[in-house]
Amino acid sequence: MAVTAWEKGLESLPPLRPQQNPVLPVAGERNVLITSALPYVSNVPHLGNIIGCVLSADVFARYSRLRQWNTLYLCGTDEYGTATETKALEEGLTPQEICDKYHIIHADIYRWFNISFDIFGRTTTPQQTKITQDIFQQLLKRGFVLQDTVEQLRCEHCARFLADRFVEGVCPFCGYEEARGDQCDKCGKLINAVELKKPQCKVCRSCPVVQSSQHLFLDLPKLEKRLEEWLGRTLPGSDWTPNAQFITRSWLRDGLKPRCITRDLKWGTPVPLEGFEDKVFYVWFDATIGYLSITANYTDQWERWWKNPEQVDLYQFMAKDNVPFHSLVFPCSALGAEDNYTLVSHLIATEYLNYEDGKFSKSRGVGVFGDMAQDTGIPADIWRFYLLYIRPEGQDSAFSWTDLLLKNNSELLNNLGNFINRAGMFVSKFFGGYVPEMVLTPDDQRLLAHVTLELQHYHQLLEKVRIRDALRSILTISRHGNQYIQVNEPWKRIKGSEADRQRAGTVTGLAVNIAALLSVMLQPYMPTVSATIQAQLQLPPPACSILLTNFLCTLPAGHQIGTVSPLFQKLENDQIESLRQRFGGGQVRKLKAVPSLHNSHSITSLISLSSPHPSLFPSFGPAASSLTVFLSCLN
Repeated sequence: MAVTAWEKGLESLPPLRPQQNPVLPVAGERNVLITSALPYVSNVPHLGNIIGCVLSADVFARYSRLRQWNTLYLCGTDEYGTATETKALEEGLTPQEICDKYHIIHADIYRWFNISFDIFGRTTTPQQTKITQDIFQQLLKRGFVLQDTVEQLRCEHCARFLADRFVEGVCPFCGYEEARGDQCDKCGKLINAVELKKPQCKVCRSCPVVQSSQHLFLDLPKLEKRLEEWLGRTLPGSDWTPNAQFITRSWLRDGLKPRCITRDLKWGTPVPLEGFEDKVFYVWFDATIGYLSITANYTDQWERWWKNPEQVDLYQFMAKDNVPFHSLVFPCSALGAEDNYTLVSHLIATEYLNYEDGKFSKSRGVGVFGDMAQDTGIPADIWRFYLLYIRPEGQDSAFSWTDLLLKNNSELLNNLGNFINRAGMFVSKFFGGYVPEMVLTPDDQRLLAHVTLELQHYHQLLEKVRIRDALRSILTISRHGNQYIQVNEPWKRIKGSEADRQRAGTVTGLAVNIAALLSVMLQPYMPTVSATIQAQLQLPPPACSILLTNFLCTLPAGHQIGTVSPLFQKLENDQIESLRQRFGGGQVRKLKAVPSLHNSHSITSLISLSSPHPSLFPSFGPAASSLTVFLSCLN
C-alpha cells in the first residue's frame, strides 16, 4: 500500500481549497473553530501561558489547515476587570490606555512566535457589550438570574471592593498559604473570598473588611440538568483531555451553586438592569463571551460560527485553571439563553509549565516572558520546538535551560537538521542539483512502509490533539532517514560501479523525498524552518499546503532543488549559562551538571557553586577568603 501511494506522487493531491476572507462555515465540509483562552491584557505572558493556550492552539490550527479543513482560529485580550484598573493606577494611565498599550505588547509577542490567528481581537468593544447584555437579558427573561446580598471583602486602604483574584490568603480546605479569592491552585477547590483565612489585599497587603452588597447570580443549580444532558451527548467520542473531564465531573459531583456574575467596579460591561447601574459584569461571565464578540468584529456573519452547532466543531485551548468557566459557566449561560449557541466539542487543557525548579515570577525576575524571548538570540522556532517538546499534556512539566541546549543540539542539530541537510547536499554534490532516478529495492519499500506508518501515527495523534507526542513522530522519521543514509553510504557508492551509482541515486532520491515530507509535517510546529526547507528543496506549492495520510513522491526524478544550507545552530554551554543567570532572578540555583574533575578549574567551579555565598552568610566571609587563597594555589 505504501509503495502504491508513493508511486502516484503529486497526482494524489486534491486541489487546494479556495481562500476565503472572511472564513465562514461551508455546508458539507468540516468546519473547525479554534479558540485560545483570552489572556489578561495587563499580564505579559510567560512561556507557560504561551504553551498552554496560543501555541498549542496554533499547532492544531496549522494542522487543521494542512488537512484542508475549513478553519477559523481566534483569540484576543481580556481587558475588563480589577486587574486592568489596578494596572492603570500603578502606571498612572486610564484603563483604556492600559488596554491599548498592552494589547499591542501581546500582539507583538504572538506575532514574533508566529501564531497564525485569523483575528487577534479584544473585549473592550461595542460588540462585546451588545452580545453580553443580550445573553444576560435572555437568561433574566427565562428565570435563570437571581438577586442576593453578598458579603464581600473591601480594602479600606484602596477604597474598593476586592475582586476575587486580588485577595490572597490561607485556603480553608488544605491550608495552602497563597490561595486566591476564587480558587485554590493547590487543592483546586472553589473558594468564596470571605472564607479565606488571613486574607490580604494583593495590592497594598492590608487586611480587608467584610461588607454587604447586592448582586446578581447565574442560577447554575436550575441549569444543572441541561448541562448534564449536554455533557452526556458531547463527551463520548470527544477529545476532551482527561484533566478537563475530571475537573468538570468534580464540580458536578459536589453540586453546582449559584454563581455571582456582577462586581462593584467601573471598568467592565455595564449591567443593563435598574438598580445595578453602578455595577459591571464579573469578568468571568463576560470574558468567554469575548470569543463571540471578537468573531463579530471579524465578520458581521459571526452567528454562522457561533449559532451553528450542527456544522461547527469548536476546539478550545487553555490551562487547567480555566476549565470550569469553559465547561460549566459559559455552557450554562448559552444553554439558558436558548439561542442555539455553538458549544465546545473538544476542550483541550494543559497542566502547568514551571520554570526550572520553581514558578515564573515577573516581580522577582524569574523565568522567560514573551517580550524577553526575542532578546535571547534564540530563534522563535527553537522556542516553539522546545515548548512543544515539553508540553505539559498529562502532568506538570518544567522548562530547563540545560534540557533546551540538549534538545537543540541532539534532536534538532544532530538528528533532524543533519538528515535534511545531508539529503539535500547529496542531490547538489553528487547529482548536480537534480533528483536522481530511483529504483526501489525491498529494503527501500520497507522504509516507505515504516515512514507511512509513522506518518499515520502522527495524524492519529494530532487528530486527538496529542501535540507533544505527534512531534516525536517527526523525529522518529528523521532517525529512520539518518539510519538509512548511514547504512547505504551513498558517498561511497557514488564512486563505485554503475550499480553502486544507481544505488546512491535511489538512496539520495528517497532521502530527499523524506526531507520534503518532514518539511510539511514540521509546518505546524516550526513554520519558519518548514518554509526554509521547502524553499531549499523547491517543493511544489500544492505539496507545501496539503498533508495526506500517505507518503508521496513529491520530488520526482529530474526535479531541481535550490541551494542547501544548515538549518540549526549549536547552542553553547556558556551562552545557556549566561541566559540561566539572566532569567534566574538573582537566586542561588542548584548545580545543573557536575563539572569534570580532571582539572583544578572544574574543582574551583564545583566548590564555589555548591558553597554558601558570603553575601548570604556574612559569618562565612573569612572562611570564604581562605578558601579562595587555597584554590588559587591549587590552580
